[in-house]
Amino acid sequence: MATPEPRIPTTAGAGPMSYAIFQLARAHRSYAATLLRAMDLHPGQELLLMHLFDRDGQSQSELLERLGVDHSTISKALRRMQDAGLVIREPAAHDRRVMVVHLTDKGRAMREPVTALWQSLEQTSVRNLSQQQAESFVETAHAITEAIGSRVLPGEHGNRLPGKAGL
Repeated sequence: MATPEPRIPTTAGAGPMSYAIFQLARAHRSYAATLLRAMDLHPGQELLLMHLFDRDGQSQSELLERLGVDHSTISKALRRMQDAGLVIREPAAHDRRVMVVHLTDKGRAMREPVTALWQSLEQTSVRNLSQQQAESFVETAHAITEAIGSRVLPGEHGNRLPGKAGL
């Protein structure tokens, strides 16, 4: 049985792919949030943990740059994570104005649960896709991300806009 086409608002008819991306992102984030709540995490905190699993002891600025979010978003997420005992923040030895983020033992222990959560999210996401469709989707998503990241506002010449996303 074919999956029915979702009804979209008539004004979104001018951008059906953009509306589909919005719906996809909302559904994916909602499911991820459900899985994360079971681990006492908020959406986006798992991404911070993943970057710290790869390299512990990053500055808040480095994490901000890797995730493409604003300073207040990183600060709020890290404050929650520190309150939960997952990370500690301390001034860098070379510059007391720079805050360095380290995983605690509790934070390091989240590696396997976060990996399992991400794997579950992936399995659910690709359940109705062939291997080729899944690979094509990833390539397409990267191409769209690049196109949006390199956009130029009307009337400007070559000024790139940074991509911002919430945590």
